[in-house]
Amino acid sequence: MSKALLIIDMQTMPFVWKDYGGKALYKEEKLITNTKHLIEKARKSGAPVCYIMFTEPEGSPRAENQPLWKVHEHISPLPQDLIIIKHYADSFLKSGLHDRLQAHGVDTLVMCGLQTEFCVDATVTSGYSHGYQVELVKDCHSTYDADGLTAEQIIDHHNRILIQFADVIPSDQVEFQ
Repeated sequence: MSKALLIIDMQTMPFVWKDYGGKALYKEEKLITNTKHLIEKARKSGAPVCYIMFTEPEGSPRAENQPLWKVHEHISPLPQDLIIIKHYADSFLKSGLHDRLQAHGVDTLVMCGLQTEFCVDATVTSGYSHGYQVELVKDCHSTYDADGLTAEQIIDHHNRILIQFADVIPSDQVEFQ
């Protein structure tokens, strides 16, 4: 079994949205800390680390290579890491992700990132549909409060329903060997 770590949309914009009148990410510091530990585990074992980068059209502050598009500074990629540019919630859709993972012999995906109810959900179910064993790290994905639901409720709900497509496990139990 060969695992890869998928870090979904952990870019600058979601972390600074609160500074521009938006909402704060739920437990963002814990999200960064847990993601850093997953990256360390993956790199130590030689597992591929894949940064999935949501990208908007040119001219947008979230366009490729713009400051808000870049990976959060505390979890920056290294030259050997895979960078996957995507334009849809599903990280597999028209991104080349599946081919890149297959080239590395990956059959199991450890997933973390943003946003729980959008890109994380879509990528978990798509990964399953592409034939991968999927592990969703239950304390390493996040979102914002929404109308009628807190971020904590959204995360808990997705951790419960995504067990149809993934093993939902805490970050301290993730193994890459």
